[in-house]
Formats: sequence, structure tokens, C-alpha cells
Amino acid sequence: MNKISIIGAGMTGATAAHWLAEREFADIVLVDVVEGMPQGKALDMSQAMPIIGKDAEIVGSNDYAATKGSDIIIITAGIARKPGMSRDDLLKTNAGIVGTAATETLKHSPDAIFIVLTNPLDTMAYLTMKKTGLPRERVIGQAGILDSARMRAFVAMETGVSVENINCYVLGGHGDEMVPLTRHSNIAGVPLRDYLSADKLEAIVNRTRKGGGEIVNLLKTGSAYYAPAAACAQMAEAILKDKNLIVPCAAYMNGEYGLNDMYFGVPVMLGSGGIKKIVEYKLDDDEMAMFNKSAASVKETHEALRNVVEM
Repeated sequence: MNKISIIGAGMTGATAAHWLAEREFADIVLVDVVEGMPQGKALDMSQAMPIIGKDAEIVGSNDYAATKGSDIIIITAGIARKPGMSRDDLLKTNAGIVGTAATETLKHSPDAIFIVLTNPLDTMAYLTMKKTGLPRERVIGQAGILDSARMRAFVAMETGVSVENINCYVLGGHGDEMVPLTRHSNIAGVPLRDYLSADKLEAIVNRTRKGGGEIVNLLKTGSAYYAPAAACAQMAEAILKDKNLIVPCAAYMNGEYGLNDMYFGVPVMLGSGGIKKIVEYKLDDDEMAMFNKSAASVKETHEALRNVVEM
């Protein structure tokens, strides 16, 4: 059986373990600094396996040694921004957590592929690649699958059409400047622009951009975890089953879309070994303007990282 280690056993990490165990294509290790917490969640999940008829092994640990021999490492560990905390403070704290998680797990699993979920997403993926020295194919950020899924869900709510018939593509940085490509999105082949009025489509785009914030405002004490965790599970499955699945992910740019030395949300083909290729869409002037605005915002966070962390 394949092995996936998840660093951070909070709501997102534990829910990712749940989605993965249910699919039964890998054994799972949950690692967290809180004593007893990953062990307790793993034991609880293990006791659910006989009920659903799955044989995935789930183990909890406070020791990175438990991750030895992992095919995939998913990093969800990090803190949420607290009142009075500057963005640089958050960046520095999460960079310390993610940097340690990446370098420690790599010691035990030198051939692993890394999926990064900690925010600020694009920048934490960049940090992971720089800290581990891995090729870009093996360090991928989860963002675009989640953002695209949110857009698909909102289109389904508006139209009453099955989510299976709705294809939406959201590129760019994981934040308010993300780039929902309405021209490339469709319902059973019919372009969204032909299916929905301009004002309804604009409302869906705006709701997609603020999708995470909407959930934070409703929950009051946390952020989304079901959908982000499901997105990580889909990425892991595509890699381990060599599916050649094309989905938007945060990838290291090496000239694609005119961008260099940064992580950014673009369509990639996921399969054995991680990212097999980056797919370049032809963007019109309006899309390119949104794309460049989002890239400028992500570059700022990358620069802030370089100012607070030694790379």
C-alpha cells in the first residue's frame, strides 16, 4: 500500500486523512506537535474503518520518524492570523513551522512528493521548494482545485445543474486577486457566459474570490477544512494512480505565462512524479490584466518572505 503523511492534525489535516482513508489507496500517518491529539484522531478513524469496510492503516505520532518511506507528504500545519498580528508576523511563524516540517520529513522520505496547504499558500509552497532543494515537479500547492470547486458549487446553486456537468477554472494566487476564467468555464460544453446573465456571473465570480472569507465569517472561530482537505485527497490520488489529471495548482514558474522564480496558480497535469507539465491557456487582454494583478500580489508576499526568512 502507498503511504501518505499529513503534517498538522488539526481540522484540515484530520479531514484530509478521513477523505484519503475512505478511498483506501494509501496508509496514513498524522503528525502533530500536540501530544495525544494525532494519536487520538488516528485511533478514532481506525475504528471507523470496519464500519465502512476499508483496510487503510491510520497512525498518529508526534515524531517525524513515523513518516519514513512516505510517497506523499501533505503539509497543513500552521497558525491562522490572530487579531493584532501583522502579515509579516504570520508569514514568519508559518514559515518556521512549514520549513521544519518540510526538511524533517524529507530526511525520512527523500523520494516524497510534497503537497502544501498552509497559508499564505503560494509563498509556503515556494519556501518548501527552496528549503528542500527539490525539483519543482515534486512541490505543489493546493489552491486552484478548491477555488474552482467553490465556483462550480456556486454555479450549481444558481442553475440547479449537477456539479458533474459544471467545469470551472480559477487560476492565480490563492486570495482576493484570484482569476476565475469565465470564458473557459462551461456547463456541459455551453460557455458560462451563454448560460448565465452578466450580473449573475459577476456575482458568482465575486463570491468565489471571497469564498474562504465567507466561511470564516460564518464559523467565527476557524476556517474551511472539508473542501480544502478533499482537494488535497484528489491531488494525492491523481499522483499515486498516475491519472494525468489536469487541475489548477500552485506551481513554480519558470517562464510560463511570463512569470519566473515564484509559485502561482496555473493548470498542471498531475501524475506519477508530481507535475508532468504546465498547461498554458491563451488569455485575452482582460484575463491577462487580472492574471498580472494577481501575480503582482503574490510576488509581494514572496518578497516579504525573503525579508523575514533566510532561504
